[in-house]
Amino acid sequence: MEILMSLVVGVLFTVGTYLILTKSLLRIIIGTALLSHGAHLLLLTMSELKRGAAPLLGQEAALYTDPLPQALILTAIVISFGVTSFFLVLAYRAYKVLGTDDMDKLRGTDNNE
Repeated sequence: MEILMSLVVGVLFTVGTYLILTKSLLRIIIGTALLSHGAHLLLLTMSELKRGAAPLLGQEAALYTDPLPQALILTAIVISFGVTSFFLVLAYRAYKVLGTDDMDKLRGTDNNE
């Protein structure tokens, strides 16, 4: 299972990096979202995928799962959702004001004019 998850993480990182290097602002935002999802899966994979009972007091079970990686990933998901929504609002406002989402035109370095 870890090998499959590692391949999925690699694909997410590759596609996210490719999208970040494009000129479209919307693709850059999607690329950052994919990179954050890849980081979440990487954290989950590195924390050893195993099954077990919840670590509750008063129960005697031999195999517990560690809830700390899951709590960290849940927090990271909420933060990445907030950052992605903020990026989308900034991109929408930039498109409304400037009329483009091309990064070269937004920087003012477009040589085609």
